Amino acid sequence: MTSAENARSRTADPTPASGDTAASGLKRIVAASMIGTVVEWYEFFLYATAASLVFGTVFFPNAGSQLDGIIAAFLTYAVGFIARPLGGIVFGQIGDRLGRKHTLQVTIIMIGVATFLIGCLPGFGTIGYWAPALLVALRFIQGFALGGEWGGAVLLVAEQSPDRSRAFWASWPQAAVPVGNLLATLVLLTMSAILPAAQFLEWGWRVAFWLSAVIVLVGYYIRKHVSEAPIFLEARAQVESEKAVSYGVFEVVRRYPTGVLKAMGLRFAENILYYIIVSFTIVYLTTVHKYDTSQLLLALLIAHAVHFVVIPQVGRLCDRIGRKPVYLAGAVLGATWAFFAFPMFDTLNPVLIVLAVTVGLCFHALMYAGQPAIMAELFPTRMRYSGVSLGYQVTSIVAGSLAPIIATALLQRFQSWLPVALYIVAACVITLIAVLTLRETKGLSLRAVDDADAARFDLPTGRAARA
Repeated sequence: MTSAENARSRTADPTPASGDTAASGLKRIVAASMIGTVVEWYEFFLYATAASLVFGTVFFPNAGSQLDGIIAAFLTYAVGFIARPLGGIVFGQIGDRLGRKHTLQVTIIMIGVATFLIGCLPGFGTIGYWAPALLVALRFIQGFALGGEWGGAVLLVAEQSPDRSRAFWASWPQAAVPVGNLLATLVLLTMSAILPAAQFLEWGWRVAFWLSAVIVLVGYYIRKHVSEAPIFLEARAQVESEKAVSYGVFEVVRRYPTGVLKAMGLRFAENILYYIIVSFTIVYLTTVHKYDTSQLLLALLIAHAVHFVVIPQVGRLCDRIGRKPVYLAGAVLGATWAFFAFPMFDTLNPVLIVLAVTVGLCFHALMYAGQPAIMAELFPTRMRYSGVSLGYQVTSIVAGSLAPIIATALLQRFQSWLPVALYIVAACVITLIAVLTLRETKGLSLRAVDDADAARFDLPTGRAARA
């Protein structure tokens, strides 16, 4: 027997079909995945909110108009997105070779240190152009680390979930994203509410960045005590024993370019819609209507809480009726959002503002919840980390990173929200096309994906399976 066959014989089926022990074990894995994701997205979205409210004044005071300063701050925000594919490539390679657990430990420490140091940076008035330069460098480190975070977190769950409920379980790391965003918004809301505006700009916003040190340590400790999925251990043993079996980012681009393109298409509208809602909405209401910052942060707080509740339920729906119909509904409804949301914003009615943001995030959840399951089912285990990371993170460069910048520039140029709405429609059309090219994978076994990969490329695992 090869070492891979030995590994298979020693390892139980990774799909926990039933039983309290299996269920509790899966819940622990979900919790470990979620806590780290909460930490990392707390820090990542903290930057997004601070870029909208603070960074334009603190680090780019000579940018010209208020919108020019915000655009400059969003450009530093975009640096993190540019770094994410690089992190996805590097950590995807490491994750497919050494394991998901080790990469998740490294990424959480990297992003924690970078975030804490951002809170320590002097402003432009103190050190001049060194301030934005150092901000860009730390932002790059944040993005690089996050590039390896998402793939490891969702695969840690997806590869150990039952086939019949993979979308539900794998949606929980996605639900951790609004929790991280909620915590970031809550801290900024508290600081902006209890401090005068001058003190908030001077040092109040920094407290939120410093607090990351505490939750990073908690997340690192929990992730240190998780286990790899048996199906991954088998694939790793096969790669080690059969040199003909390849893995990693270059292999996935060579063997599964269509899968990567489909993953990118799925991500496109979802990513743009999300950052329009959580970042550009702040810009629109604070610059066009001079809306109260504390009231706006409270609206986002409520919307994030609803988003957290909705995502797992959408994941359950994906397991029940299929991945494609749910995703299609998200793309179609997402295209309509701006046409009713911005008129609701223009009323300045707090209830309508909360409702508009909340509905937008519910539309987003229809696309976001099923992503981990769909993307995991696109690639075999030997290159799954690289495949999902590449498809997910590369798209961020042309989607989420540019969305607030493009939207703000459109607002500045046309003094209207209508071009922003048309921008969202164009993004949703691209994602709609990508969804239509997918085959339905509800209930698909990841072992079947591996067997199909082996048979397709006549790999040693395929010959062993046929024997």
